[in-house]
Amino acid sequence: IWRVCDDELRGLFKPHEYGDVIIPFVVLRRLDCLLEPHKEEVIELYNYLKDEIDDITPIIKKKTGLTFHNHSRYDLQRLKSDPNGLKINFPNYINGFSDNVFQILENFQMDKPVEKLLKNKKLYTLIDKFTEVDLHPNMVDNHTMGQIFEELLRKFSEMSNETSGEHYTPRDCVKLLIALVFSEPIDDLSEEGIIRSMFDPCCGTGGLLTIGKEWVRENISKTVRFNLSGQELNPQTFSICKSDFLIIGEDPERIKLGSSLSDDKFEGKKFDYMSTNPPFGVSWKSEQGFIVEESKNPMGRFSVGTPRTSDGSLLFLQHLISKMKPEGSRIGIVFNGSPLFTGDSGSGESEIRKWIIENDWLECVVSLPDQLFFNTGISTYIWIVSNTKKPHRKGKVQLIDGSSFFKMMKKSLGSKRKYICDEQ
Repeated sequence: IWRVCDDELRGLFKPHEYGDVIIPFVVLRRLDCLLEPHKEEVIELYNYLKDEIDDITPIIKKKTGLTFHNHSRYDLQRLKSDPNGLKINFPNYINGFSDNVFQILENFQMDKPVEKLLKNKKLYTLIDKFTEVDLHPNMVDNHTMGQIFEELLRKFSEMSNETSGEHYTPRDCVKLLIALVFSEPIDDLSEEGIIRSMFDPCCGTGGLLTIGKEWVRENISKTVRFNLSGQELNPQTFSICKSDFLIIGEDPERIKLGSSLSDDKFEGKKFDYMSTNPPFGVSWKSEQGFIVEESKNPMGRFSVGTPRTSDGSLLFLQHLISKMKPEGSRIGIVFNGSPLFTGDSGSGESEIRKWIIENDWLECVVSLPDQLFFNTGISTYIWIVSNTKKPHRKGKVQLIDGSSFFKMMKKSLGSKRKYICDEQ
């Protein structure tokens, strides 16, 4: 996939624009590989039923087991058979997808890049290169597919100097965070028929949610069912997460687009388990009006105080605390040092910390090694917050120095030179 960038996009697009072209085509190729065995059957069904039924998705789902389809006679492979017809055939292919995929593709805003490729006679060669990449689940499982997306995003965000750690959390950090959240679950998850909810307000490509579910299945209970929900601000990563959910059989409608702080799509909802890695040290000035207004409401999420506008990390924790169930919830969140140390007595940060400590919600703080993240070498911390502390934890906060628990990577990935192995 990376070679496609060098071969086809160099000179035509600036390096920071590569992602706008490559990511949607990776999604299209993955969808094609899944749809290929059912292609002819879907086209036949569609042509037979299109004049009688408005939405044939449920019928196709029943026949094929797939939650999405494409009724166009084209896919990337078939588009190659008519190189001169791409101007008409490519839109025909995109418009042939079921609504749930079409909405995802809309957020990728492919129109301008595709127009540029067509104009420069590069669309055919790009499609040709992508059809050589086999992304069928038999070849590339969902876990590896997630890693491919994250590796591409890491490279593209490095090219455009995006804010550190904004789109993804390394898998070793994800596993550690999830292991800590579920180290003392709120109840017995091994009972038959248990259904629990998991939420991430900055879900990126959805790794914390899907790996969280996998981790519990592998380590605690194979029978527990999870309803996974998330919200994401970046349209590109939102689209990746939604398409990933579609592909692996999760409900993509539980992934919402927008800012969790000023446009909470899960208002009034409560969750059992929550985990997130909000962007480190990112300003919330653009949302200041809304947040300050909500902070005046005694029942609002930010009523105890707000941090300085240069770093919104603690706002995300306040947002999660507002979604704790009275009968019990657990939260795991990754921070840099700022939420621990910034702000003198009486400041917004200090008031938020005081509120959390006095309610006895803070269970544990773990200091992690530096150089763990792809785009920054700073030291980070995991906070575990719970409103159902076990009796021996009440009135106490556990501090764990995990800064020496790492192995050096054979080859650095951006700023990431260290990783935490399973034993650690």
